[in-house]
Amino acid sequence: SEALSFLTSDDAHDLFTRTFNFVQVDATQGRQQRSDIAKMLASVGHKLHSPELVALASKVRLDAFTKVKKAIDDMIAKLLQDKEDEVKHKDYCVEEINTNERENDLKNRDKAEKEAQIDTLTNTIHTLTKELDTLKAEIATLQTELKRAGEDREKENKDFQDTVADQRATVKLLQKTLDVLKGFYNKKHKGASLVQEDPAGPPPPPGFKSYKKNSGSGGVMGMIQQIINDAKTEEAEAIQAEKDAQAAYESFVKDTNDSITAKNDSIVDKSATRADKEGALTDTKKELANIMVELEELANENADLHKACDFTLKNFDTRQAARDEEVEGLREAKAALSGAQLTLLQRK
Repeated sequence: SEALSFLTSDDAHDLFTRTFNFVQVDATQGRQQRSDIAKMLASVGHKLHSPELVALASKVRLDAFTKVKKAIDDMIAKLLQDKEDEVKHKDYCVEEINTNERENDLKNRDKAEKEAQIDTLTNTIHTLTKELDTLKAEIATLQTELKRAGEDREKENKDFQDTVADQRATVKLLQKTLDVLKGFYNKKHKGASLVQEDPAGPPPPPGFKSYKKNSGSGGVMGMIQQIINDAKTEEAEAIQAEKDAQAAYESFVKDTNDSITAKNDSIVDKSATRADKEGALTDTKKELANIMVELEELANENADLHKACDFTLKNFDTRQAARDEEVEGLREAKAALSGAQLTLLQRK
């Protein structure tokens, strides 16, 4: 410091030498030397910006040395206190910066975890949404198939009803014809055999067997009876086919409804799961937002700490050494003043 530089300079040393050797001169010279000391103290006071030293310098007497030494002691105490305070400030800065950096690392780790959770939840929700869309599309397809199967079954049943009605009408009509023919032939040719060639006529209807002469019933009546038998067979086959088709339809309806029920249950479960994941995603995003706020606060705190601490941390050793040198210089000045005080006492 300027005070230390002055107190330890060659000029100050010469001044102290001239001043503190006034035991070798007379009283007039002693007064001159005290005046020189006063000037020196005033100069030191101005350099230290110490009005106390300047005031003391104007009233230097024998007992004034004690006050000057007290002022130097106060300066030394203040320098030592400043040194101790700076050590505490440095320790505070190191601890606070380290704590801030640790908390920042932990928060960044939390941030990475939350971001990973958000990615996982987002992907899960996306997957569930696709699965729900697929299930709904599958249900729509099944319902369409069920509707078409019902329409087809209705058409098949109508065809069956028409077929049975036609066959029964045919049997009824032919049976009446057969009964008439039986009555006619029994009445006209009672006791005689009826000889008749097979009639030439149109081919049998689709689904009926070819007409053949029945040796047991003979000619026309045999042919009619064969048609009746074929019609009944056709009806029986249609009834059986209808039963089989209805059973197959009912099985299809049951299986389809079971599948629709299972898919609806799955939709309920997946919708509940998606709702949970969406809630978790909302909460996680809020937590991430809070972490980002905390990270910003830590960053601001870190900036404030460096603003308050960087000068101390970078110049700590230099400032501590400078204070030590300044304290040493003040102690040497105090020793010189003590020597001057002893000389004045011996002079008196």
